[in-house]
Amino acid sequence: MSGIVQIVSCLDGYDPDALRVDKAIEAIKACLSPVQEVEVVEIRKALGRILAQEIVPDIDVPAHDNSAMDGYAVRFSDLHEETSLEEIGAALGGMPFQGPVGKKQCVRIMTGAVMPQGTDAVVIQEVVKREGKRVVVPAGQKKGQNVRYAGEDLRIGVPVLESGKHLRPAEIGLIASLGIGEVKVKRRLRVAFFATGDELASIGARLKEGEIYDSNRYTLHGMLSRLGVEIIDLGVVRDNPDLLEKAFLKAAGAADVVITTGGVSVGEADFIKQLMAKLGEVLFWKIAMRPGRPMAFGKIKNSYLFGLPGNPVAVMVTFYQFVRDALLHLSGRTGDYAVPLLKAISSEKIRKVAGRTEYQRGILYREGGEWKVRTTGQQGSGVLRSMSEANCFIVLEHERGSVAAGEPVQVQLMEGLA
Repeated sequence: MSGIVQIVSCLDGYDPDALRVDKAIEAIKACLSPVQEVEVVEIRKALGRILAQEIVPDIDVPAHDNSAMDGYAVRFSDLHEETSLEEIGAALGGMPFQGPVGKKQCVRIMTGAVMPQGTDAVVIQEVVKREGKRVVVPAGQKKGQNVRYAGEDLRIGVPVLESGKHLRPAEIGLIASLGIGEVKVKRRLRVAFFATGDELASIGARLKEGEIYDSNRYTLHGMLSRLGVEIIDLGVVRDNPDLLEKAFLKAAGAADVVITTGGVSVGEADFIKQLMAKLGEVLFWKIAMRPGRPMAFGKIKNSYLFGLPGNPVAVMVTFYQFVRDALLHLSGRTGDYAVPLLKAISSEKIRKVAGRTEYQRGILYREGGEWKVRTTGQQGSGVLRSMSEANCFIVLEHERGSVAAGEPVQVQLMEGLA
């Protein structure tokens, strides 16, 4: 089955001129095939990578019953109300106490030290009274208190990490605790991007009449950097079909995913859609959303292509709502990595037209014991300041109309977007 047939089949029954956001997300994911190549890396270099193997312990962690506190290892059967015990030695980390502990005896023990033979509880040092070699233990102790048992964290033969797991600091430490120095991970996803437009000027250049500085490549670079992909920045490409065609072919030859900004609307100089159709396979979506209505998705050779709008806010919104999760899926990540929608009370009236999903930039804050949200003000798709001032998106559903002050709305935290 050809790629174009696969892509079109993902949209059976959908109207490509007015795709709902949820249907667009569903269709994109159905067309994606995660990377399969694997490489072996040291665990110090595995942070942020996607695990490509199952981790199954061949040792227990901890390997022995050990103390969770500094105190005294005791036999619980000896304790009756207040009890006086004889201290017969000490157990330190890496230096276990040798020999058994007899009746009415105890051992001084440090956190992490192996529990001496015969003991089954630890009395913390703060509650005992010392009288020479005698230790007086107060009433109220419990069997097993302050003891960490062998294998209570990780147990031999029981899988602890699955392939597709995103490796955070906790996972790195867990793998290290098993004595594993290298792991198999998915190779990094390669993402190439470029901006289009004759009006774009490079930073440092003097602006001519009608020009603007190219900001989209910088926001894209920032968003991609936080996803841990390999980034290929191809700069600005002018509105010239020949130059654009060369840029597309270069990007597709070097990357798994190609992202462009600008050139996907219906203007005379918007060539992206036509070139995508010429060079590969394309779906052109007018998605029922604001901002970011025009967006293209398709394939050139073996590379997936996202043609994003040109307005700065629309670039960021479409990236976060469509491209982010697609890149994580392509990277081989499993589990639920979608950013959750939370509820808050709108502190103001918000105008909205039913029949499209809107992503208004908001400020989430706490007042009177409840979470409230307000917009950042002007919501134009060219007002990048609205993204800088916001800490969340106010996500207004497809069917919803205007919102009255005091009504609940859904919010999506920006910090969680990565």
